[in-house]
Amino acid sequence: MQIFRSFGPAVGHVHTSEALRAGLGAVVGLGLTGLLLLSPSIDLEWGRYLVAPFGATSVLLFAVPNSPLAQPWSAVIGNTVAALVAVAVCLLVSDPLTRVVVSVGLAISVTMMCRALHPPAGAVAMTAALSPDAIQSLGFWFAIMPIGLGTAALVAVAMCFARLTGRRYPFRQFEDPGPQGTEDASPIERLGLTESELSSILERYRQSFNLGVEDLARLIGAAEIQAATHETGPLTAAQIMSTDLVTVAPGTELVEVADLFRRHKFTSLPVIDQSGKYLGVIFQIHLIGKAREDALRLDRRFVSAFRRLLDSRRDRPVQAKDIMSVAGPRATTNTPISALLPMMADGDVDAVPVIEHGAITGIVTRTDLIAALARSVVRKT
Repeated sequence: MQIFRSFGPAVGHVHTSEALRAGLGAVVGLGLTGLLLLSPSIDLEWGRYLVAPFGATSVLLFAVPNSPLAQPWSAVIGNTVAALVAVAVCLLVSDPLTRVVVSVGLAISVTMMCRALHPPAGAVAMTAALSPDAIQSLGFWFAIMPIGLGTAALVAVAMCFARLTGRRYPFRQFEDPGPQGTEDASPIERLGLTESELSSILERYRQSFNLGVEDLARLIGAAEIQAATHETGPLTAAQIMSTDLVTVAPGTELVEVADLFRRHKFTSLPVIDQSGKYLGVIFQIHLIGKAREDALRLDRRFVSAFRRLLDSRRDRPVQAKDIMSVAGPRATTNTPISALLPMMADGDVDAVPVIEHGAITGIVTRTDLIAALARSVVRKT
């Protein structure tokens, strides 16, 4: 039975929206690249045509953009170097089978030595070896057009598409500023390990082509948080949540929301409707962001003060529903601390609402979590 399990899926479940996002990215990427490369027929003078390996490159760029094999250096340099190697082999070897196997084998070795391993590069080498007429016509230009420029176009589209869909490509490097814009890494990645130590771990277990240093730091940090939750015992959200809640209605004006933050020293305010149904949550950062927008708009009003003043008087006041977050994490009364900690560890949210049957019954803040962890430590000592 164990041997049959090894033939099952090795990849975890993927959300439908993520699968559709990757597919749409490939459509956009190949479509725009096609506009650059396509001609009414295969142009053997300038090399303007799509090649099959671009499909495989699209899988990496849009479906697994965090993979080290999908990064711009690996994609552009890997495909281009593989094309150069294959063209050289084609010009020196006449036997078709020998030409194919030598081209692919050499392409793999050379791209690895260039630290530019990219699986579609093997297909690029095979494509060249199986197209002697095109290679005879284009020569080493084949590595520039269509391969080099076509791959670069795909990478450029992938970068724009990732930004538009809330993803990160290329992935953040270990020494890049953290999410707060400072030199500190995100809290989950502060491991006390240097980049060279993490790289050494990857090399020791021969995982350099499967994981980047940034990914390894994030995984180790997540594992440490998960392990820490084992020390808290079977605590749930119901046992640590705040239940005496101050809430606002969706039509509450921003001035009143700000006053509630000032009076109660909260970092978050749930938004509920008249029936008590939970609609969203406002964090202080939303208030700061809105204030900044108003300040910028005020600066622009100085350019044409009278017209802007009239426009502003026609606008209704900003309300809670205009700035609340509706997509943040949620919990139930039975959610364990082991699930709550990762939700707030990366700094994106200050609190997690506890929802039962559509209504909010409590809220777990960072303060609640810290207090629960502190009590657990005291009990054990």
